[in-house]
Amino acid sequence: MNTIPNTIYNEYKAARDFKDSIGDKGIYEQSRINERFYRGDQWYGVNTSGDKPLVRHNVIKRIADFKLSRIMSDETPIKYFVDNIAYLENDRKNITALKDEIIKSGKAALGEKPDNAEMNLIAKALSKNRELCAERLGFKNLCAKALRDAYVTGTGILYTFWDQKARGGTGDIGCEVLSVNDVFFSDPHEKDIEKQKYIIITGVYDTDRVLREAKQFEKTVDEKSIIKDSVGGKVLTFTKLYKEYTKSGEEIVMCVKSTESAVIRPPFRTFLSKYPINVFCFEERDDCVYGDSEVTYLIPNQIAINRMITANVWSSMSTGIPIMVVNGDSVTSEITNDPGQIIKVYGTNEDVKGAVNFISPPDYSKDFCENINNLIQNTLTQSGATAAVLGDEILNNATALSYLRGSAFMSLDIIKERFLAFRKNVATIWADFFINCYGERPLKMKEGENVYYIPFSSSRYDTVVLTVETETDTETKEEEEK
Repeated sequence: MNTIPNTIYNEYKAARDFKDSIGDKGIYEQSRINERFYRGDQWYGVNTSGDKPLVRHNVIKRIADFKLSRIMSDETPIKYFVDNIAYLENDRKNITALKDEIIKSGKAALGEKPDNAEMNLIAKALSKNRELCAERLGFKNLCAKALRDAYVTGTGILYTFWDQKARGGTGDIGCEVLSVNDVFFSDPHEKDIEKQKYIIITGVYDTDRVLREAKQFEKTVDEKSIIKDSVGGKVLTFTKLYKEYTKSGEEIVMCVKSTESAVIRPPFRTFLSKYPINVFCFEERDDCVYGDSEVTYLIPNQIAINRMITANVWSSMSTGIPIMVVNGDSVTSEITNDPGQIIKVYGTNEDVKGAVNFISPPDYSKDFCENINNLIQNTLTQSGATAAVLGDEILNNATALSYLRGSAFMSLDIIKERFLAFRKNVATIWADFFINCYGERPLKMKEGENVYYIPFSSSRYDTVVLTVETETDTETKEEEEK
């Protein structure tokens, strides 16, 4: 795999150009537009004279809030199990006995090789450890941010890394949500992340920070090249993840960090077997790793709604406070729009009648207001956010309400299932870190008020294959094994 900085930079440019070719505006520009409309900045760049109000009726955010909250409401618990090892009632008893023996003796009650009970106990301990890591990292908030990014830009990306400063310097996993603008795949037509030849992650950091990191890993740092690559005191960096095979045929993930011209950290082994990148697409594209956003196709409706409501508001204001036209020859005193103002007019009765007039505003029919409401409701309905599920429509018939909500929720069930699969894939990546990077350490387990620790050694369990299952999966598996 090529790890020369200039080559990595050229790979990045090629992937960036592909992103620019997706859709009418490219991912970068379309994402910026979608973000503005989602937040409510929907009159960007419009220049209007005077103090005319530009009304916003943000249907996009309302649809998004409904869908995202519905998807995030699914908190199905997920757990680790050892592949190809039964987990039945007898196994539970053996696991409990082994756990009690460890707690009682205060030592690792381990044989020469881990038996079924020990491996199942470790799987249970790692499940508890995963929950503690999720709590420490604010995993639910990270998922919400990745889901929100997926809705607005089409693609949500979660990156897991080894944080050496965590747990008082003993190290543990860390997580962050990456923008789709900062992640580049070797083959954008390949949806399976593990089949990618390489993945490039970009970041912009202070030049001093990059120099400090380079000095930490490089004996001879090319400071001049790093400084040359900096713009405004900041440097664009590239983290390239790629796969290699060991002599024994084991697939491992390698990493190298660089700027456009200089190496920050030479190639090193991550000890992982899977890329620590998880991608969730809200709407999937055919033969493309990047997703599509519903916001893109709601924007024309949003613009039409805003324009129609704004025109209606202008009309109402013009009717309530019409524009006054004054004959300057007949009216010489200062004129305001205050109610009850007395205007002195000099001249004949005809001069009085022609001194002041009001411009009649355009007349908007009742149908115009109905059309606005119809457009809003149709936009919400076609997006699955019907009046019934949003609470805008009061139905006395409970059966009808249940049916309408059920049909609306059904459209989100497929996305909910895909998002659950995304969470399970993240847990799989975390298991890769636990097995390969934890070394020797006790795993904290909490059961009710009881807290105890199970000894763990990466080298002892490096051949253990963990599967990720939900409680529903487990119940089905147990029924089949019975």
